[in-house]
Amino acid sequence: MTPSWKWQMRWCRLNAWIVLAFALCATGPVHSQAVAQAPDGANALRERHQTLQTALRENPFGRALHLDSTQTSGDLKGEIHAVVEHPFETVRTSLRVARHWCDILILHLNVKQCLSAAGAGPSVLAVHVGRKFDQPLEEAYRVDFAYSVVADSAEFLHVALRADNGPLGTRDYRITLRAIPLGDSRTFLNLSYAYGYGVAARLAMQAYLSTLGSDKVGFSVLEKRPDGQHVYVGSVRGVVERNTMRYYLAIDTYLGSLGTPPAQQAEQRLRAWFAATERYARQLHEMDEADYLTMKRKEIARKPSTPAPAPG
Repeated sequence: MTPSWKWQMRWCRLNAWIVLAFALCATGPVHSQAVAQAPDGANALRERHQTLQTALRENPFGRALHLDSTQTSGDLKGEIHAVVEHPFETVRTSLRVARHWCDILILHLNVKQCLSAAGAGPSVLAVHVGRKFDQPLEEAYRVDFAYSVVADSAEFLHVALRADNGPLGTRDYRITLRAIPLGDSRTFLNLSYAYGYGVAARLAMQAYLSTLGSDKVGFSVLEKRPDGQHVYVGSVRGVVERNTMRYYLAIDTYLGSLGTPPAQQAEQRLRAWFAATERYARQLHEMDEADYLTMKRKEIARKPSTPAPAPG
């Protein structure tokens, strides 16, 4: 294998892990257009919840969750709808604060650092992504995500994030999180993202999936064999589905840690996230718990080498 192909495979692996690196929501007031959009958005999400009743009850995840993915010639999208056992007000007040998303993102194997910045202009998350082992921060790839609140009310939360460019020619990242209350103690979430890619990204991903990623699968079942074994989706859709699930589990883990004393929350989140991913070991297992905890404790403790970008 030539050095060029090795380089492409390296960045392909990075790309596979940052697709879902999202954070959202400035802490300032919501503008009037966003407020006006809230009723329609909330109603649409309520309708989707009703449509998915059977899928949310009957699925292989052991929880009320529906996952889907689509791919076109130059665009990729992953989406989760799920019911979480957390009150909407907890979800709303937590997920609309930018710095909280760094606590969520750092749980992922390949997020090495996350810094947030807010000011008069758009808010920004500077996310450094790398390999699933300890590495110097300067070897990671930095992606800056601009995020905003589209709607924020007692009945609907909608936040959005966008990055113009990613590694290896990926571009136009479009990520949204929407939520509505379900009674007093539960919330219905929709996590969606899409991004574009060109020839370089496609070739590098093909190289990775034919070698290091050849045994990786996603969650969608393509067929059921006569012996009862499932054939799962692979290729780039499998990559997207795995990362969609990892970040959804990070959100749920973060929300579940809020009742713990602040000094204990980071450690609890690490252990809870790893345990949650191991429930889907066929798709998500990458390393032992001890290795994961050692790596993440060091990354969380690492002081920023550079300040977060100033909003434009």
